[in-house]
Amino acid sequence: MSDEVDLFVIGAGSGGVRAGRLAAATGAKVMVAEEYRAGGTCVIRGCVPKKLMVYASRFAEEFEDAAGFGWSVPDARFDWATLIANKDKEIARLEGLYAKNLAGAGAELVMDRAIVKDPHTVHLVKAKRDIPARTILVATGGTPWAPTPKELPGVEHVISSNEIFHLKEMPRRIVIAGGGYIAIEFACMLRGLGAEVTLVYRGDGILRGFDQDLRPLMSAEMAARGIRIVLNTVFERVDLKGTERHVRLKTGETLIADEVLMAVGRVPATKDLGLGAAGVALDKNGAVMVDDYGCTNVPSIWAVGDVTDRLNLTPVAIRDGVAFVETVFHDRPTAVDRMQVPTAVFGTPEIGTVGLNEEDARRVCEGVDIYKAEFRPMKATMSGRQTKMFMKLVVEQRTDRVVGCHILGESAAEMTQILGILVKMKARKADFDATVALHPSAAEELVLMRTKS
Repeated sequence: MSDEVDLFVIGAGSGGVRAGRLAAATGAKVMVAEEYRAGGTCVIRGCVPKKLMVYASRFAEEFEDAAGFGWSVPDARFDWATLIANKDKEIARLEGLYAKNLAGAGAELVMDRAIVKDPHTVHLVKAKRDIPARTILVATGGTPWAPTPKELPGVEHVISSNEIFHLKEMPRRIVIAGGGYIAIEFACMLRGLGAEVTLVYRGDGILRGFDQDLRPLMSAEMAARGIRIVLNTVFERVDLKGTERHVRLKTGETLIADEVLMAVGRVPATKDLGLGAAGVALDKNGAVMVDDYGCTNVPSIWAVGDVTDRLNLTPVAIRDGVAFVETVFHDRPTAVDRMQVPTAVFGTPEIGTVGLNEEDARRVCEGVDIYKAEFRPMKATMSGRQTKMFMKLVVEQRTDRVVGCHILGESAAEMTQILGILVKMKARKADFDATVALHPSAAEELVLMRTKS
């Protein structure tokens, strides 16, 4: 029997697994290689464990807020080891499901590093075996960016988002570099669990690219919870003194911490993958360059997900995997629409956003109307917590279409998923206005905003 496969998938993350499963379901012979653990970044050391730990971090506020509602919680204690053990148990369960689903579809999963040898051959490193393949799909995702020792002396004393999920002890003090999704989420999570948190960001405000109203509001909420945010500077060096990390900033200030987290972005995982030797074009950041359908400049090699560095979100990678199978195995060319994709920052409070921010809308629309609501949620009126919710609708004047929705506050992500449907359907502000409010809820403000800001 020939070793040749119809499809060889490199990477068993969200996009690769979806593509492998669907391709195998067509009767194709599929092999999927994964050098670490099935499930990829999202399941193993990304979205899923992050969200579980975010849940854990919010109980502290819940216990505090309970007093205003007549509850007494006198002995609330947190144990890091228990959280990590239970998180690991759940991740192992999900990893097993990924492997089971691949097998159930008829795809073969091999735990090995795979390298592209030529346009139709993949080499398995541990097995020392070459696999001929009609089509190769690269789905290796991304990896945390880290500076070189020359760029940051003492970088060996810094951890990334990979390692933080497996620390044996929770750091009492942590310094985090970054101002995007990952940095904000870990800052809020660790502060909620009781750590002393300092966030260092090179820009003049966190969450670059988000709506101009959300950014300062999130900064204020984080500061109110005890997170120190240091802007307009970067790390100069990190020194290990005993068990402490001493972080010297370009401003001359030195911060002392138990751990230092580098959360300044991710890069495509294409290093030593053999793509260059196979003739596959990469951009300056190492991302696989593809057309609208995911095909590289080498017709037999395709790529999906974060490794293409287009819109690095798990649901988009999954859509990429589906579109790949539709295009290649069903002969129905399918491109993924990357517009109006809802997204969230799982800080405390949450941010949910879909569509255009105000700045972008003013640039691409003939005119825009802005509607805002800022209010203290009902729960906070009795808990005594000084926090507010913020909602914003960006409306194109000519069409009355709601082209952007932005929320800060509890359950922002849940609301934004539903709003994503409305924005995708090109709902008008008049449609929002014609919808009867669900009272009492925070979300009712979305259909009650009448005054232009």
